[in-house]
Amino acid sequence: MASEEKLKEKEARKAAKAAKKKDKKEGRRIKSLTPMSRIEPFIMRYRTDATNYISATLDIGPCEAYIQKKRAEGLEGFGLMHIFLATFVRAIARYPQMNRFVRGQRVYARNCIEVMITVKREMSVESPDTVVKMIFPVESTADDVYRIATEEINKARSEDSNFDETAKALNYIPRPLLRFAVGVLYFLDYYGWLPRWLTKLSPFHGSFALTSMGSLGIPPIYHHLYNFGNLPIFLAFGVKYRKNELQSDGTVKTLHCVDYRITCDERIADGYTYATALKYMRGIYRHPEVLDNPPDKVYEDLP
Repeated sequence: MASEEKLKEKEARKAAKAAKKKDKKEGRRIKSLTPMSRIEPFIMRYRTDATNYISATLDIGPCEAYIQKKRAEGLEGFGLMHIFLATFVRAIARYPQMNRFVRGQRVYARNCIEVMITVKREMSVESPDTVVKMIFPVESTADDVYRIATEEINKARSEDSNFDETAKALNYIPRPLLRFAVGVLYFLDYYGWLPRWLTKLSPFHGSFALTSMGSLGIPPIYHHLYNFGNLPIFLAFGVKYRKNELQSDGTVKTLHCVDYRITCDERIADGYTYATALKYMRGIYRHPEVLDNPPDKVYEDLP
């Protein structure tokens, strides 16, 4: 009996050590890619070389009903942003290729789901922007996403984030030295030598970024990707509007819609994978209640 307890204790220590080691890195290099996938980052050296743009319109009728349901359950302020976040997290659980990144002309599988959003502390021109970075477990439900997002957004609005403090410090560096310092950061980032604590607070490193143009009352934009860092996907959604659509029986139906735009790095996955993942996401938008439960299975990326 004592030997069994010692064995379990040893396994627990081993698992904790492995988790700690994993947390020190952003991801692991994928070594079983096809020859074409390995050569693409050398042909398209920069993220801006490999950018694709996707535009789509979403019928948010099912999402609006789901939002009302969640608010009735006590999730005050639950909205379309939380559905977009939870859906993307669920898509990564099913298609882990969507959570890859390119660094130093090599493709990596990310160790966690890191999401960036930009928020204003107050809705005014004078109010500064701040970046909120959230880490979601891959098994997250809509409730989990809401809780994590709410905590991080409230924290960001009440105090300066670590990124804000770092940005302030960089402003004190003279311009020639700042250019040199940023050049050093580019070099370290290329070889994966940036410390993990820095990439954890960086808005240029992560799984994807989400921005709501609807909160500003304007249509969505195609947001640019950054050559610095490794952020591969940016999703922007716009203001809600009504649209009349002709049905097959000749009647006209009024839909509540939202346009959204996706900017993505095509080097992390092939076109078929992107298309399949996006169709999967659209299925969730039509039936968002599936987000009430964890995914049935979490898929692993290639070795």
